[in-house]
Amino acid sequence: MIVNHLVHFAAQASTAIDYNQLGLDPVLVHLGPLTIRWYSLAYLAGILLGWWYLLKLVDRPGAPMARRHADDLVFYATLGVILGGRFGYVLFYRPDFYFHDPVQILRLWDGGMSFHGGVIGTSLAILYLARKNRLSWLRIHDYVACCTPFGLFFGRLANFVNGELWGKATNVPWAVIFPTGGPVPRHPSQIYEALLEGVLLFLLLFWAFWKTDSRYQPGKLVGLFLLGYGLSRFFVEYFREADEQLMDFAQATHLHMGQWLSLPMILGGLYLVVTAKGRRERVESIAGQESVA
Repeated sequence: MIVNHLVHFAAQASTAIDYNQLGLDPVLVHLGPLTIRWYSLAYLAGILLGWWYLLKLVDRPGAPMARRHADDLVFYATLGVILGGRFGYVLFYRPDFYFHDPVQILRLWDGGMSFHGGVIGTSLAILYLARKNRLSWLRIHDYVACCTPFGLFFGRLANFVNGELWGKATNVPWAVIFPTGGPVPRHPSQIYEALLEGVLLFLLLFWAFWKTDSRYQPGKLVGLFLLGYGLSRFFVEYFREADEQLMDFAQATHLHMGQWLSLPMILGGLYLVVTAKGRRERVESIAGQESVA
């Protein structure tokens, strides 16, 4: 049986895309002691494009914050993404390794970030900004959610360039043989995620913001984001190989860690979308009472 599987995958490998022939390198350039990686540039590109787009959104009528607040938000949100993403990865995916050697937590250049942890960190950053400036925490989330797909898109492309987080073995024509994934062709699940979490989710939020009145319904846009991301991630995980240290967990629970972490996002997003109209009516009612007074 094992021999037959090896022969089968060897035949597939002859028609698959060889990662090594794509000319990709995780490192863009070496400048003496300084190493610039594509992964770092992906974060930078996501932050800068997100900032630019946020300013476009804030310029529209009904924005929950001024331009100066948006500028401050970029700084706080960046800290939230980095710190939340790193500590989320440590807690969700590699607690035993990092708790035995906590100094390794600081080695961000070695990789290891959790999007779900980044969401928590960003939410805390928005909460701080909102409380500090007496702004609507939920409506700021709506605007930030519209900008997040930029970072997701570039981050997943960087995962592909790094040859990491590849998918399960497959025989699809676009399968890729990754250097760290053995001799078998695999799903390029990083590209699937870039298209779903980056492109498709951006288009959904773009339509909701610019073509509907969703931005006036507190929680509607961030709810769409959470629902869209959660469903996309849950779906792609069926094509993505589980993390090596969590293989037993995936087999025991029949779901990957990424799917378990996406379930609260799906439920929370659905709740926010369904109840958004009611929150708008309450806001308008309060505003009307204040104007009469």
